[in-house]
Parts: sequence; structure tokens; C-alpha cells
Amino acid sequence: MAVAAAQKNREMFAIKKSYSIENGYPSRRRSLVDDARFETLVVKQTKQSVLEEARARANDSGLESDFIQDGVHIGNGDNSPTVEDGTQQDETKNGHLADADIGDDDAKGDEDYTLTEEEVILQNAASESSEAEQALQQAALLLHMRDGMGSLARILKTIDNYKGCVQHLETRPSQVTGVQFDALVKVSMTRINLIQLIRSLRQSTAFAGVNLLTENNISSKTPWFPRHAPDLDNCNHLMTKYEPELDMNHPGFADKDYRERRKQIAEIAFAYKYGDPIPSIAYTEIENGTWQRVFNTVLDLMPKHACREYKAAFEKLQAADIFVPHRIPQLEDVSSFLRKHTGFTLRPAAGLLTARDFLASLAFRVFQSTQYVRHNNSPFHTPEPDCIHELLGHIPLLADPSFAQFSQEIGLASLGASDSEIEKLSTVYWFTVEFGLCKENQQLKAYGAALLSSIGELLHALSDKPELRPFEPASTSVQPYQDQEYQPIYYVAETFEDAKDKFRRWVSTMSRPFEVRFNPHTERVEVLDSVDKLETLIWQLNTEMLHPTNAVKKLKGSHFE
Repeated sequence: MAVAAAQKNREMFAIKKSYSIENGYPSRRRSLVDDARFETLVVKQTKQSVLEEARARANDSGLESDFIQDGVHIGNGDNSPTVEDGTQQDETKNGHLADADIGDDDAKGDEDYTLTEEEVILQNAASESSEAEQALQQAALLLHMRDGMGSLARILKTIDNYKGCVQHLETRPSQVTGVQFDALVKVSMTRINLIQLIRSLRQSTAFAGVNLLTENNISSKTPWFPRHAPDLDNCNHLMTKYEPELDMNHPGFADKDYRERRKQIAEIAFAYKYGDPIPSIAYTEIENGTWQRVFNTVLDLMPKHACREYKAAFEKLQAADIFVPHRIPQLEDVSSFLRKHTGFTLRPAAGLLTARDFLASLAFRVFQSTQYVRHNNSPFHTPEPDCIHELLGHIPLLADPSFAQFSQEIGLASLGASDSEIEKLSTVYWFTVEFGLCKENQQLKAYGAALLSSIGELLHALSDKPELRPFEPASTSVQPYQDQEYQPIYYVAETFEDAKDKFRRWVSTMSRPFEVRFNPHTERVEVLDSVDKLETLIWQLNTEMLHPTNAVKKLKGSHFE
């Protein structure tokens, strides 16, 4: 067991390992896609460990707990439960159910009690406190009845004895061999009694199976996601903390002063809270010198190779005295600039965030940016994001309204998405926001941040060497990416608007069972899961449409005059 665990750890570490530069070219670089896949492995391994531990506890204890409620003794260690009138009921006989207890400990007492994932989630929620145990829980139970409808009345009586309320009941003939009927029963009861009810039902010989289908307020399928901008304080998880300390091939691994500098800047990000001004960094002469070398190179290549939206925003940043050759911009100044143009803001990040956390931030028009600078020995490439990549690569297009909207839609699509869908969204992000190309007057232009801040890759992408494909999210999202050499395949968008339309249609096919929208007035993400919410939204949209409708009428009126 220990050997297998060690092997898994080695495999995951291999996924995380990043390499430095050889002759000015990346040998390997870290990416959002890489971390999304690693994140999926960690989640699966953690979930499996939690389930195994919970099942082991259940088998060790046998869930032997008793409950006394209003004169009803409900216990799994007692084979002679009493009911409200004080008489004793027979145990399960001939496959039929007793009124107060559904149990056959003699028949199944030696078998392991295997908790399902949903039951583990329920049990963990109930164990948080005594109040959590007694919290009302709604659940749907699917019962496979061997003996037909004769046991249905006893099932309802047992639910009643566990102080449960039946909210819905339907039956149908079963298609399973040896089972006469399937019954779907929706109940409401305390969490602790629901756990006991499920165990009692499962131990009865009258059933071929008992499944907990759904629960309210508890979901093992939908992960937590931020609903309000301040929740982003909880979205700062790093897959690794300080790359130079963990990877001996990192350009800064052997530079003790550089590693210490990275720690100091990272601590600023860890301490940051929503609403705080972003602390300024007193960049050194060496750091500003690295910025200047890259800045001047981008300035030379930009007129010919960058898309018009990037160039227009770059010029505005220069006019605002934010982009200058001799100093690295401060994030607070850049954040204020973005807020005025597209509503995006920045917050400091200590390193490359988990894919889920990074994408979630985009939903709130927040871009998580590092503040540290790549090592001066490798000015034109960094194995992980640094502030030069963020500022020269991402910031100009985040100041463009259309591209800002596209970035936010990627973020909104990630909220509540499954791990596999996060991987796909990260891959779309990789081939668009990082390595995207677009058409402009029948010529190829770069809009991807990794291209615009990496000279070698930019020239490679615009040469005749790689394969160019039209951007289609369905195929782009499953395309293997290249992290050890330049990309062999790039995706070309006709326009940003075309890319957004295709992305929206693709997102609508995702398995997420709800839709979300960002309310810019409250800076909250609203889950559109009820008719009332949808009616409120429609009313708001109708109200907002009055202004452009009136403007069109006035313009038409003045035109004809």
C-alpha cells in the first residue's frame, strides 16, 4: 500500500515538475492546463481517501447508535424495538417488514456496510455539530422492493417513526430481475435520522437495493464556488508555493537572494484582502532592467504582429504613463486603469493559482496577477507566470471591452463545473487567451498573452511551421497542448465576437445543471435556479432595454427631420 501511494506521489510530482531554459527556449513550462489535470488527480485521490476512511469507520462502529424520540426507541443494536403504543413488534419475518424498524441484523450483521459517496457527504455534514445533526434534510430515496406493494405501508410507517415527512411517492414496475417494484420516496427529516433510516432500509431482506439520490444543501457533485467578490479571498490556493525552491532546474534555484525576494513578494499576496489597495513593490534596478529589455522588444514587434485591439490599449497605457520602459508598473495603477475601461480589476497572487480558483476570479472581472519578476538570467522566458508576462501579455487586452467580456464568460462557465470541464475550459483558455491568433485584413495577428510576451514563440506562431485551425471550442477543448516545445497547432479566431458566440454555444452543452449571471451592481454571481429569479432578471433586462430603445427612436426622429 505504501509503495503504491509513493508511486502515485511520484507520478503527480512528475506532472508538476517544471524546467528551465535551454539556449533561450523553454524545455518545459507550467500552465493552467497542467495544473487543472493535476488538480483533478488530487481531487480524485482525496475523495477516494475520504470515502475509504468513512466506510472503514462505518464498518468498525456498525453505526450502532440509538435514538429515543417521543417514546419511540429506534436502535440498530436492539432487535426488539418498541413503538408508540408501548407494544413490541415482530422482527422482519418471511421477507416482510416490521412496523417500527426495518432491519435484519441476523441476516446481514456479518456483511460490511458500504457507504455511498452521497451518504459520506451526509454523514460528514451531520457530524459537524449537534445542531447539524438535527438540521432538516430533504432527500430522495430509490427503493427496489422484492416483495411488491405489500411492504410499502410498512416503509411509510417506518419513515413516520423516524419523524420523517413524506413529500412525494411514486412507484413503477421494476425492470430488475428479482425485484417487483421500484419506489421513489422524497422525504424530509433530520440528518441523523435520515442516516439511520437508510441503514435500516438497506439491512432489510425486503429490498434489493436502497439508493440516496439527491440532497438539498449538500452536494458532492457541485464544488463550492464564490458568490460575491469578497469570496475571492478564499480563491488563492497555489498548486506549489515558490517554484525556485522546489525545482533545481528553475533559473533562480541557485540564487538565494532571488528565492528570498520571491518569498517576500509572495507574502504580500497571501496577506491581501478584498478591498485593500494593492501594496506597491519597490522594484530593484536589476528587476527594472529585465522589464526594460522585454518591454523594448515587445515595442519593436508589436506594430507588425499584434492585433489592433492590443495595440490600441497599449498606446492608452503609454499615454497614461503606466507603460514606460524604465520602470515596472504598479498593480494598483494598472487596476485603476482597467476599472475605468472595462470594469476589470487586479489582485495580487503569490504564484500560479489552481485552475478552478484562477478561472473563478475572471467571473468577477478580477485578474489575479503575480508581482514578482522572472530571473534576470532568463529575461525572455519564464517557466511560470511573472508580472512581465501578466502586464505585457494580458493587461492590454483586458482593457478591450470585447476581450474582457470573453474572459469573464470563461470564468462564469467555470463556476460549479466538474473537474473534467475545468480541464476543458483551461485548455480553451490555453489556446485562446494564452496562445490565440486572429485574422485581421486576411493577415494573422497575435492576441494570446504567452505569444505577445515570448518573442521566440510569437515568431514561430506566425511562421509557416505550425498548423493553423479555426477556433471551435468543442475540438479545441480536447486538443493536447505542448509544454516542452513551441505549439505545433494554433487556433485562429475570425473575430473576438465570433469566438464569443461559438464559446457561448459550446458552454450551453456543459453538464452543469444551472445557469449563472454576474450582477455588476452588487458584484455577486446569481444562480438562476428558480422562476422568481428569472422573472426578476427579465424585468431588469426589460428596464435596461428602454434606454437603447428610446435612443434609437430619438436618433431616427432627428434623422428624418
